[in-house]
Amino acid sequence: MNPHAELVSRLRAAWLSGKTRPMEYRVAQLEALGRFLEEKKQDILEATALDMGKPPFEVELSEISICRSELHHALNNLGTWMKDEHVEKNWATQLDSAFIRKDPYGVVLIIGPWNYPINLLLVPLIGAIAAGNCVVMKPSEISRNVERLVAETLPRYLDKVGEPSAAATSLQGHLPTCPKPARLSHVPPRAPSAPARLWRRTPCLPSVSQDCFAVVTAGVEETTRLLENKFDCIFFTGSPSVGRIVMTAAAKHLTPVTLELGGKNPCYVSDTCDVQNVARRVAWGRFFNAGQTCVAPDYVLCSVEMREKLLPALREAIAEFYGSNPRESPDFARIVGDKQFRRVQALLCSGRVAIGGQTDAEARYIAPTVLVDVQQDDPVMQEEIFGPILPILTVASVDDAIAFINARERPLALYVFSSRKKVVNQVLEQTSSGGFCANDTIMHMTLTTLPFGGIGQSGLGRYHGRFSFETFSHPRSTLFRGAGREALNAPRYPPYTASRLPLLRATTETKRRTACTLL
Repeated sequence: MNPHAELVSRLRAAWLSGKTRPMEYRVAQLEALGRFLEEKKQDILEATALDMGKPPFEVELSEISICRSELHHALNNLGTWMKDEHVEKNWATQLDSAFIRKDPYGVVLIIGPWNYPINLLLVPLIGAIAAGNCVVMKPSEISRNVERLVAETLPRYLDKVGEPSAAATSLQGHLPTCPKPARLSHVPPRAPSAPARLWRRTPCLPSVSQDCFAVVTAGVEETTRLLENKFDCIFFTGSPSVGRIVMTAAAKHLTPVTLELGGKNPCYVSDTCDVQNVARRVAWGRFFNAGQTCVAPDYVLCSVEMREKLLPALREAIAEFYGSNPRESPDFARIVGDKQFRRVQALLCSGRVAIGGQTDAEARYIAPTVLVDVQQDDPVMQEEIFGPILPILTVASVDDAIAFINARERPLALYVFSSRKKVVNQVLEQTSSGGFCANDTIMHMTLTTLPFGGIGQSGLGRYHGRFSFETFSHPRSTLFRGAGREALNAPRYPPYTASRLPLLRATTETKRRTACTLL
């Protein structure tokens, strides 16, 4: 028997009971999630520091603040989102009621990644709760301290608000406890070789759950078994290769999926721009979280002349951000694991190192690095970098840059820097990407009013703000007809006669509006 079958069945029974549907219940869960973020803030800072040396400032900005913003946006608008959406009617249904009901899918699975382990797990969770679903969460096992934090504490805030979970209570005396390290005052200059355990006097739970929410901790093999279960919707954030595995598993049950993947995000820098501003904004976007960001600019396209101006500006920006020795900076993160470190380090053989290039395997440190003389077939151009390396490739014109971008898979994000709106609009109109940002990087992610998602190789589906609610809702077409007035239906019943068709067409067809020209 599948080890997760009983868990999924319990959540499905809770959903069928209607427990998660009332607005009051949804609001209570969202408010409880807000308490989790506030009360466990220091623990989140410690866990992310232990996993990948992430600076507290970056955690506040990219993990906690974004989740809080999404929470507040959902709470501010949930009543509006849940309302039935009444639609236009034809003449045959003028006396009836036609609307779209936003139904929850049921039991949904959210699989989170390791690079932003709080943000990219909780933001989809906010949408799933707002839509009225029961949720199984699977945090990444690579960011093991955050995984443990989420598994041991988050379920205590949900469902039975303010009460410890039954699973945690029953297992309290039967499982080993884990030591807690000293508090961290800043990001460690070196990542620990073996991540420490965070929580004292707390059982090491394989999963903690209540009736409506569960956290499952699992590696690759266990996650494969988890995916064998029938879910009503699956939300996955990760690599395209694993996304294909998730989609294949979902196809067996015809389960709808949202895939938030990644890709090589181009950044075109035109000759008409403020070079200093460009360097600061590109360096920030590329080296934030040590480059382990799915929407980071992956490579720069510019003219030879712009490259010669951009290199010293980038060198100056890196020194301004991280000092003369970024390894000693408390504001620069580390690569999450040894396997990931070796992969990123191998990409340094591409082209020529113009800035940075230093590495330390024991500390999983790779300096902010800029590569030049990179060829299109170099290893660094064959995969998403996901590390603090920025290749610069030269093109002769904006048309060549567009051709270069369109010759590759459609990216999750596309960036262009130019003081000329014509250039910005040309790139926008002649390319395709999940998202687009002009004259900055990453900042489009901060807007709850914009959908976030990929296209093609970079993903399927969208979320953030109302789009998260819609992702986890089924738009149910609904028509309430009167039980009487049967004489009005007689023209559509057999036996058919041609004389009835004009009347039926007139009452059911949508007519094209005639154009009106003002003289």
